Amino acid sequence: MALEKATFGAGCFWCTEAVFQALQGVSNVVSGYMGGEIPNPSYMDVCSGNTGHAEVIQLDYDPETISFEDLLLVFFKTHDPTTLNRQGNDTGTQYRSVIFFHNQEQKEAAMKMIDELTQELVYDKPIVTEIAPVTDFYRAEDYHQNYYIQNTAKPYCLFVIQPKLAKFAEIFREKIKNS
Repeated sequence: MALEKATFGAGCFWCTEAVFQALQGVSNVVSGYMGGEIPNPSYMDVCSGNTGHAEVIQLDYDPETISFEDLLLVFFKTHDPTTLNRQGNDTGTQYRSVIFFHNQEQKEAAMKMIDELTQELVYDKPIVTEIAPVTDFYRAEDYHQNYYIQNTAKPYCLFVIQPKLAKFAEIFREKIKNS
């Protein structure tokens, strides 16, 4: 099994991580930062909005179990790709919608998906998702890793992540790992 990598920014990485950890074929999800100007930023650096980094998840997946196109569908269905530098109450460039592509095939698949979603009028506003080449990935601090799994009773998890996971489960039931 040859694993491939995918990197997505869809607002707060706690929500994005929880969704992608649940997918069959995804073996590892790491929260971190990408796309900025300074090396080794901290969470506080990124939250300032001055580094240019986005909160992202980087995952390993088995393309024989789940395709990059399926990962893109999950990405687009589990956040709002029409809001510039914002997801819900989270605002700033660090919360932008972005696909960091690892190769030309991923870039083309992302562009094709955006074209199809636009032509099918899936959203009533234009998609503003950035498509950019992978840059240095900086792993977020340990307390950000597996956040939902380790903090299910915290208010943010109950009121923000849990409803997102429920919606995700309705749409992608057949792609969710058996527990």
